[in-house]
Amino acid sequence: MRISFLLHNAYGIGGTIRTTFNLAEALVPRHEVEIISILRHREEPNFSLDPRVRLRPLVDLRTERDDPRHLRPARVFPAAEYRYSQYSALTDERIAHCLATLEADVVIGTRPGLNVHLALQGPREAVLVGQEHLTLDNHPPGLRNEMRRVYPRLDALTTVTHADAATYQRKMRLPGVRVEALPNSVPPPALPPADPNAKIVVAAGRLVRVKRYDLLIRSFARVAAERPDWQLRIYGKGEERDRLRALINELGLYNNVFLMGAAPAMEAEWVKGSIGASTSSFEPFGMTLVEAMRCGLPVVSTDCPHGPAEIITPGKDGRLVPVGDQHALGEALLDLVQNDQLRASMSQGALVNSRRYDPVPIIEQAERLFTELHEVKASGRRRASLGARVGARLVNRGHLVRDAAFAAAVSTMRTVRRSNR
Repeated sequence: MRISFLLHNAYGIGGTIRTTFNLAEALVPRHEVEIISILRHREEPNFSLDPRVRLRPLVDLRTERDDPRHLRPARVFPAAEYRYSQYSALTDERIAHCLATLEADVVIGTRPGLNVHLALQGPREAVLVGQEHLTLDNHPPGLRNEMRRVYPRLDALTTVTHADAATYQRKMRLPGVRVEALPNSVPPPALPPADPNAKIVVAAGRLVRVKRYDLLIRSFARVAAERPDWQLRIYGKGEERDRLRALINELGLYNNVFLMGAAPAMEAEWVKGSIGASTSSFEPFGMTLVEAMRCGLPVVSTDCPHGPAEIITPGKDGRLVPVGDQHALGEALLDLVQNDQLRASMSQGALVNSRRYDPVPIIEQAERLFTELHEVKASGRRRASLGARVGARLVNRGHLVRDAAFAAAVSTMRTVRRSNR
């Protein structure tokens, strides 16, 4: 099959980009795959990509940022979508042209605004799949209303958790749209598993408020007080960096807590630690949790909606603590820090339990979904074509019957006329 992904910006850093690259690379050995990046701001992507996957940008911000069309607001991309300010009349135009000329069997949108474009402008002969990488409840009412209006034109909608799939089925009216949970996949690490004896806690993600790294740093202060030989390393960049740096200095943790900056190849950093940590107030999936576990790190995480509870099995491969509970988080970290045997046991549990996010079963699920939808759509086209041919034959037959009846009537009239002469 020919499979195309619509991605906001393949040249940035983020979980949606990573999981799209992972899925595209897993599909490309058996399919023709391309990623259409709406925006581009640098020469090469931050993440490596299999050269067999075609990467095609639509708007290059390095040369087109000041294009008059890019200074006018978008009309198709929904205004309630939080990326709206980055879209414009130029992106509307490029996306519309791309979809109108796209030759694909399956087209996949990767965020609500692009799913709206896909629903309204996607090629009707292709299978149209919208992906949800956040959660339905995370979207403002205006965006949910727009999704409710146009999403019925999609063939399928996938979510990254079963909980969010259930929410879509319960709250949205999407007749005829197949809603299915399709978790993100994480390839097996190329490096040996982490050493459970390493005295390092690792966290990774954007330095933004929702990640609550301030809570993690404050909680780690208790660990550092009892075990000053341990470190906390936080990877990522973002608007919270200066505030977090000030907090580290205020708590006197400058010898224990380190802001490491962005690391596109996080695998090499996970394996240096022995515990993973996530303190988000909201996490639609939890890509970093799976990455850490695949490297053999048990993870201490807040039990936020929706992903962590579906990923972590408490007591087996990690711990779940209430959102915002600094004391519980510090207790859970310190328990793992002080118990070498427990940490080693959970390390093995993390390696085993995280295998369910291997690309193989998830790609099999994705291929099965795409194939079934493609066959249904092809069958519908065949029925429509057959119906059109039968209809044409019936019309033609009707013409023949009417013509024969008319000829018979004319013949009868001529016979009557001759007999009356």
